[in-house]
Amino acid sequence: MSSLGLSALSSQLSTAVSTADAAFLERAPLVLRDAIVSWFPAPLQWLVHNLISIVAILAVFGVFFAFTTVAERKLLGRLQNRLGPNRAGLPWWKNGPRLWGLTQPFADAVKALTKEDIVPAAADKVLHFLAPVIVVAFSLMTFVVLPFGRHLIPADLDAGLLYFFAAGAATELAIFMAGWSSHNKYSLLAAMRALAQLISYELPLLLSTVPVVLVAGTLSTRAIAEAQGGWTLGFLPHWHVFTPWGFAGFVTFLIAALAESNRSPFDLPEAESELIAGHLTEYSGFKYALFFMAEYFGLTALSGLGVTLFLGGWQAPLPFLEFIPSYLWFMAKLVAMIGFFIWVRGTLLRLRIDQLTRLSWQFLVPLALLNLGNAGFWALTAGWSGPLQLVRWGVSLVVVVVPFVLLGRRLNAGRAPRTYRYA
Repeated sequence: MSSLGLSALSSQLSTAVSTADAAFLERAPLVLRDAIVSWFPAPLQWLVHNLISIVAILAVFGVFFAFTTVAERKLLGRLQNRLGPNRAGLPWWKNGPRLWGLTQPFADAVKALTKEDIVPAAADKVLHFLAPVIVVAFSLMTFVVLPFGRHLIPADLDAGLLYFFAAGAATELAIFMAGWSSHNKYSLLAAMRALAQLISYELPLLLSTVPVVLVAGTLSTRAIAEAQGGWTLGFLPHWHVFTPWGFAGFVTFLIAALAESNRSPFDLPEAESELIAGHLTEYSGFKYALFFMAEYFGLTALSGLGVTLFLGGWQAPLPFLEFIPSYLWFMAKLVAMIGFFIWVRGTLLRLRIDQLTRLSWQFLVPLALLNLGNAGFWALTAGWSGPLQLVRWGVSLVVVVVPFVLLGRRLNAGRAPRTYRYA
């Protein structure tokens, strides 16, 4: 055999080996799960299967939450010209390395667990206890329908998107329970204000996802991610964010997600200068930590939903990068979304309550409704080609840009710019 033939055969064999390795890495979590399930009797296998999914979600996103708090504190420290946490090290090694403060979340967990749990004498003790438990439970339930990879989805529901919003909306009940059960008028007023914010931004959040459902033709999160597969011209992915209606929906989704997760500049429910700690005023110890944990779980779940709906889910950005397991792409996009939210927190100032509600009802909701019609036009003109594609893009851009400019000007019409006076 000639040297040319040998080199071609060697190239084919190496390609086959790399493809086999990629396929194995893609299915490795499933192989491990099925191997563990096979150790148990058949009547118990369904239970073990579901328990493994639950434990995996708790372990992965529990650790992710812990190190997200460290990353956020360090990034905010850099933005504010300080160091952030850098002293927590190994407790059994007195003069050992500080590990750059990476063990800080474990020190915080021990502190929260050992702090005294103080409950007001007049509080409804049952509801006061249930509120943090419910908010964490429903925040975790939203992870069930997120497709973390091509084969990694805990529950592939036909109406997965509806389930996500149904589970997420239940956290609003827990926030009201926290304010009501505290038997503190300030906590109750703060809870009502938090509900006003959450309800105001629930609508644009939902409306921003409807165009995706309209174009994809399904409520299944797995099917929505699969619909964004492929590339144009061999390098431009078919992600919804790269269309005019998708970009407008993504921006609306980001703003509404910030408000829904009580993140700056929409962190009014816990505005310390106004409300002490809002509906959490009468909470301490581990109960307070549970609310803090639920906020990060909610932020992570919303980020995962944004990745699924607009950023291609587990899809690779370029064809030659498909050898990387799909769940790693999903996590990379998720980390990028969390980093964006941290950046926004360190950059923007908190809004007033009137500015917050006006932004939702007078700006985001009309834009989201117009974008729904825009997505309908995009779906009806899917067969256009050639010069008609330019017309399609032009009309879709006009429907996005013109209302944005007009509504933006109308939003602050008649309101003088804010002035600051110092003593």
